[in-house]
Amino acid sequence: MARKHFTSGRSLGAGEMWLYHRSGSGSGVQLTERRTQQKDSGEPVFSPDGRYLYFSDDATPGGTFEYSKDPNGQIYVIQRLDRETGEVEPYVTGPGGAIRPTPSPDGRWLAFIRRVRYQSTLYLMDIESGREIPIHDGLDRDLQETWAIHGVYPGISWTPDSQSIVFWAGGHIRRIDIDSREVADIPFRVTDTRRVQDALRRPVEVAPEQFDVRMVRWAETSPDGRRAVFEALGHLWIRDLPTGQARRLTRQDDHFELYPSWSRDSRSIVYTTWSDDELGTIRVVPASGGNGRVVSQGPGHYVEPTFSPDGRTIVYRTVSGGGLRSGLYSRDTGVYAMPAGGGEPTLVVGSGSQPQFGADSDRLFFTASGAEGVREFRSIDLDGSDERTHLTSQYASEFFISPDQNWIAWTERFNAYVAPFIGTGRGVSLSAGGGALPQTRVTRDAGEWLHWSGDSSRLQWSLGPELFSRDLNEAFAFVEGAPETLPEAPERGINLGFSHPTAAPDGVLALTGARLITMNGDEVIENGTIVIDGNRIAAVGPAGSVTVPAGARTVDASGATIIPGIIDGHWHGSMGSNEIIPQQSWVNYASLAFGVTTIHDPSNDTSEIFAHSELARAGRVLGPRIFSTGTILYGAATPFTAVVEDLDDARSTLRRMQAAGAFSVKSYNQPRRDQRQQIIQAARELDMMVVPEGGSLFQHNMTMIVDGHTTIEHAIPLANLYADVHQLWSQTGVAYNPTLTVAYGGNWGENYWYQESEVWRNERLLRFVPRRIVDARSRRPVHVPDNELNHISVAREAARLAELGVPVLLGPHGQREGLGAHWEMWMLEQGGMSPHQALQAGTIQGARALGMDRDIGSLEPGKLADLVVLSQNPLENLRNSTSIRYTVINGRIFDDNMDEVGGQPRRPFWFEGEDGDTLAPDEAIGQVHGHDHGEH
Repeated sequence: MARKHFTSGRSLGAGEMWLYHRSGSGSGVQLTERRTQQKDSGEPVFSPDGRYLYFSDDATPGGTFEYSKDPNGQIYVIQRLDRETGEVEPYVTGPGGAIRPTPSPDGRWLAFIRRVRYQSTLYLMDIESGREIPIHDGLDRDLQETWAIHGVYPGISWTPDSQSIVFWAGGHIRRIDIDSREVADIPFRVTDTRRVQDALRRPVEVAPEQFDVRMVRWAETSPDGRRAVFEALGHLWIRDLPTGQARRLTRQDDHFELYPSWSRDSRSIVYTTWSDDELGTIRVVPASGGNGRVVSQGPGHYVEPTFSPDGRTIVYRTVSGGGLRSGLYSRDTGVYAMPAGGGEPTLVVGSGSQPQFGADSDRLFFTASGAEGVREFRSIDLDGSDERTHLTSQYASEFFISPDQNWIAWTERFNAYVAPFIGTGRGVSLSAGGGALPQTRVTRDAGEWLHWSGDSSRLQWSLGPELFSRDLNEAFAFVEGAPETLPEAPERGINLGFSHPTAAPDGVLALTGARLITMNGDEVIENGTIVIDGNRIAAVGPAGSVTVPAGARTVDASGATIIPGIIDGHWHGSMGSNEIIPQQSWVNYASLAFGVTTIHDPSNDTSEIFAHSELARAGRVLGPRIFSTGTILYGAATPFTAVVEDLDDARSTLRRMQAAGAFSVKSYNQPRRDQRQQIIQAARELDMMVVPEGGSLFQHNMTMIVDGHTTIEHAIPLANLYADVHQLWSQTGVAYNPTLTVAYGGNWGENYWYQESEVWRNERLLRFVPRRIVDARSRRPVHVPDNELNHISVAREAARLAELGVPVLLGPHGQREGLGAHWEMWMLEQGGMSPHQALQAGTIQGARALGMDRDIGSLEPGKLADLVVLSQNPLENLRNSTSIRYTVINGRIFDDNMDEVGGQPRRPFWFEGEDGDTLAPDEAIGQVHGHDHGEH
């Protein structure tokens, strides 16, 4: 008997029970069928006579796994399969759930475990009468509230005489006599040696004077092949090929420019713009450059404009705003056509994306969503009639038709493929492994922004800053001009990127009279002075030992306390949508207003977050220092799965992320350990770091520590850790980010803070976050008894690990903008850390864990001037960490309204005016900001 695990479109898969012959021959016989793709079943065991099979089953309603479930109700039940009739029936049910079925050898009893007011308790069920008897309440907490493919509780066993049960609890193996209920320890001792790998960690230069622009978006070669247009740092750039210098295409600076696309004659470029105040437009500019001419009729959220082959029509798509952007003009979304010179638009199709033309100007191709998530490539007449489906694909992301309409290119799991485009009158299925038509993978590692040459003889794409191309006669032996041996996919392209200065202010700033918590050990300087020259700290020390240069701007911070800027090591949230990045992001401002000056996001849209990061580096937007893994290296079956079957796959995957600007990757539930090890090895070779997520699986977390990952992201799901974990972990360099706000194993820490305080009245939060978003989460909190506060047990174990030398950093998961970082520190204090230790977790420990401690994390000369000025002393009361008077980011000082001191006040956010309540009609309020595990 074995439990077989299945993973589908989400990493949280499900189990089935299978029977195998003990000889090892045969493929097995299926006994049970998983009820959903995400609700788990496991812990199978036979009755003594072999007729019945008992197993634990997550019986919660619906098909989607949910975190932070209520164990006072029914989560798991024990099911029983009758092997004679094939019937499966719920056998032990009810509040508190039922797990780990274990029948006695004499067939009289079924031992199992259920929760009783949060306490996992060992029960006996008299099989004849059904009577249920609790016999011991000294168990560790079970894993009903989380994901537990290795078992919801460690195995228990009867003695052969059916008089005693052997079980694990409290770090011991114990035996209970079922009549007397006496419990005794069974002594054991394990002496073990484990070989561990060095933790991956490399120094990161946080803010060099110049940085390489790597996030080149929408790179597109002109149809005549002479030039390329692309977007970087919010502007459109054009460059002669192959060796020209990038130059600005337009002369406007009051908006961001996006989505450039060439006319077929290579003379004009159509593009969209974004302004937080004016919203978006569609514009046309000559390829020679100049001012873009507005051709759209009114403001909107415009994307994906394209010329028809004859140049007389522009087709585009409208999308909605309402999250980071205004929700105005978010209705009537769809694909529209209008005259190229401007005029009344007409709706072509209400849903679909990536509108494009083939050979004809009166028929439009587009990508649509079919049944069960299947992607479809369709076409339609410009008057909205005669819609047809040409191609279908389970895992394709994008389709691109060649100008002569003879070829189709598509992307699947990051790589690009090409096949002939053949009409059949029905949807032809495409896949990376398909063989119905000749097809070729044309990319080595990945390809984005696919486009064709004007004569349809060559496919072009970009990866990071490089522009690639491949002739069809290099991809197919039957194409005229093909060599006898086809070449491999190109390894290098034309580098369109360029260097740009990192923004830094001029002048000298001095902060005087403050208490300085430097994070150099336990050092605290009373009446200290900090001198900042440009964007770096020039001097730190007691007032009498630091000279303030003549002419320096001085801020009297007497009575205040200064700490380094907070480092959020596990941040999630929106950086944009539909590739549109706001000029002033309220998410950024909220982070800074709460003193968070550096974020590391281990799961975000690659192009949006790295583009946003570069905009911040260049000073075009204000925000914390933004770092990310980009898109996760996902192990589930999705269009964005990172397929890792060998070391070469891992190398290719990491090269793809490094090209975009990542120095770290997130290994997210790659199902096999060897796959995770291959990612680790590739990272060592490419000088990168790996931050994994074990998906609430203790066993996976332990192997991740042994294998040398940079950090462990998310909480170990157990309520108690013991000497085996403490001894192992403390002898490695692997850091721990417990993300207490969403701590695995039980009730999320976030819930506690809505119960503990009226978050919906927090004035600082409401200054930067739309009220409707805050209200929706905070005004009706869930109240949890003290003994069910899971985050405290997770924080206690994090504090114990920190005492043993494990670097513990904070990561509030983006659950509550900026404020969540303080919740994390306060929860670490609840777990036993001192205020100073909790502040270190929020500053220097995060810097060390992520290799950034040469530049940030402490108040030292030469480090970047990221710091927080508090009106009250957090060492006396850690809750004073939110008494923020000033935030200093990169040497610029901002007050509690995020107005720059001595500079310009910030502009109002879109929700601060009379239109402040306007959200897009399809906006899910709870998901406007934050990273929901349900997405992965």
